[in-house]
Amino acid sequence: MKLGFSSLALFMSPYRNILEIAFEDGFDIVEILCEGPYLPRQVLEHKDEINLNEVKDLAESYDLELFLHGPTVDINPASMNSGIREESKRQIIEALELGDHLNVNAVTTHPGVVHRHERHIRDFAIEYAVDVFKDCQDFAEDVGVTLSIENMPKKFSYLGNRFEELEKIATEVGCGVTIDWGHANTYKNPQDFLKISNIVYYHLNDNDGYKDQHLNLGEGTADFSREFLEKIDYGIVELNKYENVLHAKEFINSRLIC
Repeated sequence: MKLGFSSLALFMSPYRNILEIAFEDGFDIVEILCEGPYLPRQVLEHKDEINLNEVKDLAESYDLELFLHGPTVDINPASMNSGIREESKRQIIEALELGDHLNVNAVTTHPGVVHRHERHIRDFAIEYAVDVFKDCQDFAEDVGVTLSIENMPKKFSYLGNRFEELEKIATEVGCGVTIDWGHANTYKNPQDFLKISNIVYYHLNDNDGYKDQHLNLGEGTADFSREFLEKIDYGIVELNKYENVLHAKEFINSRLIC
């Protein structure tokens, strides 16, 4: 397994600092969270000041592979509001554009939310999301970056909270899938998500099986057996504190050498 962590654990730190820490602590990958000061639109507008080429060269010199988690706060590709959908598409495409500048492997995004229980409303939301993601997928193919849609926790408003729904969206779009193992653990049978054929990488975190808690690995009920971990080619520890990321790294390594 190639192992990395989300910059959520070092949020607000400069790119260079995040990459240096990842290198010093022996990680293979960094997933940059594109929120706040890392919003792709803002980064691209100041790319010369930030010196994105230097960031890309630094990652290459450290032999670090980069992934991006596109912006998700306050956007919704499945919105009933066409204006919100268009802005969501614009921001996902901007994340893909930033990914092209940084030579990343993939850009992850969320499938969207629906606020009504009616089946036909959910069906509309899925259709809207698929239309948005098809345009994003076209752009991703043009720039050579993988678009990947993440599964969501078990909550009625989240699209992609069941493996059948996530698979349907990804198949119709033709994109990849990011499996958040903590999110999957809130579903009745997490192993179902492993049936999806186009998994790009995994987010690794834990919970009690009911809520999306982002606990450290081993503190909840998610399966982190050697058998499961050996299925992962690319794993991103997604936790809020860097000290927990280091603990998770030790936990994973101890399981893999057992």
